[in-house]
Amino acid sequence: MTTLVSDFRSDTVTKPTAKMRRAMAEAEVGDDVYGEDPTVRRLEERTAEVLGKEAALFVPTGSMGNQLSLRVHARSGTEVILEGRSHIFHYEMAGMAALSGLLPRPVDAPRGRMTKEQVAAWIRPETVYYLPRTSVLALENTHNFAGGAVVPRSVIDPLLALAAEKGLRTHLDGARLWNAAAALGVSEASLAAGFDSVMTCFSKGLRAPVGSAVAGSKAFIAEARRVRKLFGGGMRQSGVIAAAALVALEDERQRLPEDHVRAKKLAEGLAGISGISLDVMAVETNIVFFFLEGEWGDSAAVTAKLKSRGVLAGAAAANSIRMVTHADVGDADVDRALRAFSEIAKGH
Repeated sequence: MTTLVSDFRSDTVTKPTAKMRRAMAEAEVGDDVYGEDPTVRRLEERTAEVLGKEAALFVPTGSMGNQLSLRVHARSGTEVILEGRSHIFHYEMAGMAALSGLLPRPVDAPRGRMTKEQVAAWIRPETVYYLPRTSVLALENTHNFAGGAVVPRSVIDPLLALAAEKGLRTHLDGARLWNAAAALGVSEASLAAGFDSVMTCFSKGLRAPVGSAVAGSKAFIAEARRVRKLFGGGMRQSGVIAAAALVALEDERQRLPEDHVRAKKLAEGLAGISGISLDVMAVETNIVFFFLEGEWGDSAAVTAKLKSRGVLAGAAAANSIRMVTHADVGDADVDRALRAFSEIAKGH
């Protein structure tokens, strides 16, 4: 079988840079449960600065960051309004229910961009005692399952205003907020402004091997630290991994537009192949979702054929595929992927 050289499954498959590996080897460390790891502290302070928040907390995973944020914000038995294809709803093992007794209230929205009217329709009236209370509004930016769609301030601001009016807490799943900021040419802080909490990942797009962070007010982070421990996320000499995340934060964000350009190139090439349905204009960042029509068959079978040609992609559903560009795939990889699709389309 052909050596696997072009991995488009996710931007989490990247390998840490040599600079990251050196930083990990040389990291100054301490016991973070005691608050004594200086490298973790530096990462948290810098993350808070980049996101425009008072404080931040280093966590092992983005899912933990999302879930501990919801736990801090909401009381058991209340509802969380979120978009129907969001990561929190689909890919976090029903965590909000299992860990915090929260009920998701999904709202389906094109491109993952909920409207004020859609959200308002599901905010429970306080006057009806037998209905659950609404506690949190959660957004995702970029929106993974909407094809890496960016959620701009023109969408965010009316939702935050509504949440403030109704007394709801707000959380931003910003796992790929770096990509949203790069696509819009704005700062991450400008997109995080107004949210009570924001989570973002250092391992998505920024090449760090592991790690995420949540940010918010000092009071929120103080409580989030307690919940992190409750959820099993208290780490010891975690400066070893925080060091790589710190390098990622400082060095990798400016490179992200390259991934967006390659995603667009990939999308344009795929759109020209018969039986592939794809809206090229909808590709805004580094994620390309597309549908297989006609004789292409099941997406799992297609990804198996791609694998035999040295290209890895993700079967998102029975007839759809997700491909993600990142630092470890270049122009040659995009060309290889397009050749593989063309060969499969021709029955070779």
